[in-house]
Amino acid sequence: MVKIPISEFYARFGNLREKMVAAGIDACLVYGDEYRKENIRYIANVWPIFERCAVLIPSQGEPLVLAAPEGEVMLKEMSAYSELKLIPEFVCVTVPDEIEYPQAEYTTFKKVFRSVAEHQKLEKVGIVGIDAMPKALYEVIDNSLEGAEIIDINNIFFEMRMIKSKNEIACMAKASEIADLAYRELLKSAVAGVTELELAGVATGTAMRLGAEYVPFCLVSSGSRVDTIIGRATNKVIEDGDMVMAALAVQYEGYIASFNFPFVVGNMSPEQKQLIDWLIGAYECAVTNLKPGIIQGELPKAVSKYFHDNSVSEYDLYPPLHGSGLAEAESPYPNASSTAVFTSNMSVNTDISLFGHPYGSNRIEVTLITTEDGYVSYSETFNKLIAAWKEGKKYSDVLM
Repeated sequence: MVKIPISEFYARFGNLREKMVAAGIDACLVYGDEYRKENIRYIANVWPIFERCAVLIPSQGEPLVLAAPEGEVMLKEMSAYSELKLIPEFVCVTVPDEIEYPQAEYTTFKKVFRSVAEHQKLEKVGIVGIDAMPKALYEVIDNSLEGAEIIDINNIFFEMRMIKSKNEIACMAKASEIADLAYRELLKSAVAGVTELELAGVATGTAMRLGAEYVPFCLVSSGSRVDTIIGRATNKVIEDGDMVMAALAVQYEGYIASFNFPFVVGNMSPEQKQLIDWLIGAYECAVTNLKPGIIQGELPKAVSKYFHDNSVSEYDLYPPLHGSGLAEAESPYPNASSTAVFTSNMSVNTDISLFGHPYGSNRIEVTLITTEDGYVSYSETFNKLIAAWKEGKKYSDVLM
């Protein structure tokens, strides 16, 4: 089974500690919950349900997972680290009520921080995930630190996550393979008379059956609904000639790969074909600039120029590429002014899109891994769909 070994989590812990010490930070608190799990999953392989969670990284001593009682056993099962304590402020994120857990053995942030301070100084504390933290929780942590300075160190953590290890790439490849097969089943089921929800159900069910731990989204819209940009599937019946925008994200061992290829059910109009031609042309301009050493801003510039040359710039709404990994969208998110360069072992998603055009709306989204020479895609079906389109074949020919 492809997964991240415990040794890699300890290597991440050590790497973060080195960066903390270099920045003069005495301890780091990595925060997350069910919805913003990427940072805590990265550092400790924990992912709570309903509740909040954090991992405390002191400059001396072992990491400590801080959790809530209902998910205690599950997080112990998942966690790369052995020590876990319960915090009352981490109970259920969705209700204001005070929930009682009579069997829980709670500690407090103040006790935890004082315990750390017995062995080392605790004057500067970095927080990762401060942007996802409720104000009330931040205030409890701030008060519990008893005068220590809080520093937002999201940037340090994002830099660590941006370059993927061999094991991370293997997980991304597995997620891509599952998304690929699930999208094939969606395409096979895309006939006039089915509903958007049925298509979403086919893709989601297939992905879970093939080993996905979660499907962050399966967005399906059709006909005039493609103009919604991000459209949840509904009971709308798909009709002959409907353009379909179906975006699937698959999560495997925390890592997320995406797949979206524009298609039409049944008879395609010349205008719909033109829209897809533009998207594929822009995609090819984009990936030509996806190579280590190339300034990241050159990729969105190339896509913008292509759309400008084809007089569709007003329908190009946002940058055509973003990073991916433990979140479906993560750094980098380059625009035309970006000066950083692509390097090897980055995981990115294309997001080539046109929205609101009279011919329709759609996007091309696929997960790619940068290599020393360029990039690689682990989505065999996506590669075949691009080749078939350029040869004038129907997408159904790819599925035979």
